[in-house]
Amino acid sequence: MIKTLTIFCRVVDNYGDIGICWRIARQFAHEHDLQVQLWVDDLISFRRICPEVDIQTDDQMVHDVRVRHWAHQALQFTADDIADVVIEFFACDIPPAYIPMMVQRQPQPVWINLEGLTAEDWVEGCHTLPSPHPQFPITKYFFFPGFNQRTGGLIYEPALKPARERFLQDRADRDFLHNLGASDDELAMFRVSLFCYPHAPVAAMLQAFAAGEREVLCFVPEGVASDAVTAFCGQSLQAGDCIRQGALTLRCLPFIPQTDYDKLLWSCDLNLVRGEDSFVRAQLAGKPFLWHIYPQDDNLHHKKLKAFLQIYCPQHPLLRDMMLGWNHASAQAPDWSVLWSQLLQAFPAIQASAEDWLQQIHDSGDMCSQLLLFCDGKTGNSGQK
Repeated sequence: MIKTLTIFCRVVDNYGDIGICWRIARQFAHEHDLQVQLWVDDLISFRRICPEVDIQTDDQMVHDVRVRHWAHQALQFTADDIADVVIEFFACDIPPAYIPMMVQRQPQPVWINLEGLTAEDWVEGCHTLPSPHPQFPITKYFFFPGFNQRTGGLIYEPALKPARERFLQDRADRDFLHNLGASDDELAMFRVSLFCYPHAPVAAMLQAFAAGEREVLCFVPEGVASDAVTAFCGQSLQAGDCIRQGALTLRCLPFIPQTDYDKLLWSCDLNLVRGEDSFVRAQLAGKPFLWHIYPQDDNLHHKKLKAFLQIYCPQHPLLRDMMLGWNHASAQAPDWSVLWSQLLQAFPAIQASAEDWLQQIHDSGDMCSQLLLFCDGKTGNSGQK
């Protein structure tokens, strides 16, 4: 029976890597009753999404997860330190001393390389493939999240969908947005959340909002695309600031915990998200979104983006045009004012498609449950806790 699980996380994208690892660590602990350790090399970034983290403490319990500071590669371990399941996120190169201890432990742990999310076809053929270690007698398995039942599924808590439905049915979004500073008049506006990398065409999008025919309330976290936001506003923004220009009201927010970020996504009509974690949470919000993908050399991320666009709402080419433009992947610079006007006109149909997509995600099953089922099969057990 699987009782213990360890995750190793290196923070490359400031919040995406730790966002994913923190999310699954809590899910393994709370929903599957496992003893979970999370090794992470950047506690400062971690604290931005989880304020309870103490950046001065190398070993601490946070929300029933043991958080360890991965300060260097020269860490030493014993066989007693090794969990039943060991997950390295995105081939993060775990400490060398950990591997021989995995070999010595009996039974050996199930060693998983949890890969990044992509809709590319090749993933289906690589999901759960074994990779024998070239030096030690132990095998690592590749596990790919994905968008269908031929992959590992997406990361979500089974209780998330009913929680979202209760939140929207109870009109809890009004109280939530009031607490973020929004007035009653602003709640009647079209609501947008903005979370992107610095190179997104933010100023052009904000100008389209400001010049549009519908009033827009846009929430942007402090520090996100700060140069572009400053260029548009004529001043730098701090948490709590509110700027009005034309039809646009722009509110600057502090970074908020993951659970509150879900509520922000649920409360908005359109979500502009980035990376992987917020990209998945936007889909789970059942709301239309634009994805700003993490940039890669030689524009390899454009191929990844286009693979997703082939399966996500293909009946709405407008979304494809907007996401390509948002990622500088269009043949020509888009006219954001025209695209914004078209989006508002087509919005009811696009919203309905986002709800259909949410149901399709849930039909494929959640990733944590599928990962444990796979690991349980490798240990030869008949059930998991």
